[in-house]
Amino acid sequence: MPPLRTALLQSSGQPGDVAANLKALDQAAARAAATGAGLLVAPEMFLTGYAIGDDVARLAEPADGDSADAVADIAERHGLAVAYGYPERDGEAVYNSAQLIGPDGTRLLSYRKTHLYGGFETASFTPGDQPVVQAELGGLRVGLMICYDVEFPENVRAHALAGTELLLVPTALMHPAEVVAESVVPVRAFENQLYIAYANRTGQEGEFEFVGLSALAGPDGTARARAGRAEELVTGDVDPELLRASREANPYLRDRRPGLYTSLI
Repeated sequence: MPPLRTALLQSSGQPGDVAANLKALDQAAARAAATGAGLLVAPEMFLTGYAIGDDVARLAEPADGDSADAVADIAERHGLAVAYGYPERDGEAVYNSAQLIGPDGTRLLSYRKTHLYGGFETASFTPGDQPVVQAELGGLRVGLMICYDVEFPENVRAHALAGTELLLVPTALMHPAEVVAESVVPVRAFENQLYIAYANRTGQEGEFEFVGLSALAGPDGTARARAGRAEELVTGDVDPELLRASREANPYLRDRRPGLYTSLI
């Protein structure tokens, strides 16, 4: 099975302007496809912006709404899968959500953030209640979560035990939490023997300062691709053979003793 070239879009787009952000996503997809990428991952809340206050409710859309159709068109035209964050409306509830659209325009995964971060998120969103969602992409089992979720070891371990090989994490990591991007994410990939594609926002947005540092972390605990602090598109390869060899050599998942961990729940 060939590696899946994965592109990470590090950008905050234009907060409040969905049309402009869809255009930016289209342009990024064209650039990613030109590198041979089969997957593009955009940040948390990319379609609307993060620091949009009361506009969250106004700009929220159903999972199969107009913006999802627009992203499906982008994915199909450029022949690559696209993962992106957005506010999702379902009845009266609004979720901090992310979707994965396949290269043929099919909606493969929908996910609602389970661990909300800070006063803005807890006031604006309903937490999701499904921690593990998965789909097949390029012969890989792909999972999806959002930002703060990856900081909980139980969340990522649940994906590892469910067989996730590539975990997509649209994110909005802020200063002074750079340690998450620099250290926590590569450690999560290592301790769970999977790849993590962590795509962050960047720059000042309202009261929030996003730190960039997007990364594709491998099962060897290294950043196979790493962005700086500015807007950037970076690519790296998710190599199934490296993953297979790493899982064979690293016994963490085999050596677990679940009977000793019952106090965790």
